[in-house]
Amino acid sequence: MGQPRARADRHGRRGGRGSGGVSEQVPAALAEIRDEFLELPEPERLQLLLEFADELPEMPAEYADHPERTERVAECQSPVFIVLALDEDGLVRMHASAPPEAPTTRGFASILAQGLTGLSPDEVLAVPVDYPQSIGLTRAVSPLRISGMTGMLMRAKRQVAALAA
Repeated sequence: MGQPRARADRHGRRGGRGSGGVSEQVPAALAEIRDEFLELPEPERLQLLLEFADELPEMPAEYADHPERTERVAECQSPVFIVLALDEDGLVRMHASAPPEAPTTRGFASILAQGLTGLSPDEVLAVPVDYPQSIGLTRAVSPLRISGMTGMLMRAKRQVAALAA
């Protein structure tokens, strides 16, 4: 009850505050996503992850047509590719691709793309590496999948560090 409205509201916000809790360094967008998962009973969290999977945008043509510009996330069993760039304002843009037959992986990629896009490089670099463990899915999905999301985050942070250097 009320979940679809909360999902729609989240897309309209880029600021605000998280509810604290897991880490004070979690940017607002990622804190909102985390809180959205934690507010749900465990059985419903997987459904929310699948909703995120449906929201993963297509990789822009400049990267889709040139896969050598993207980085394969080796920690994921599925073929997942990410690329991060800075826009004209110096803010991070994250793009990811993951196959439709890997919906949990697509969901994790979508969470990170939505949560990191629009942040400054310093904000991205400050995201705790244990963020994937904080969203309440450790009992709903395998540890291998959580480690795949952690790999995505680590690679995203490494790309941002290189861009900001």
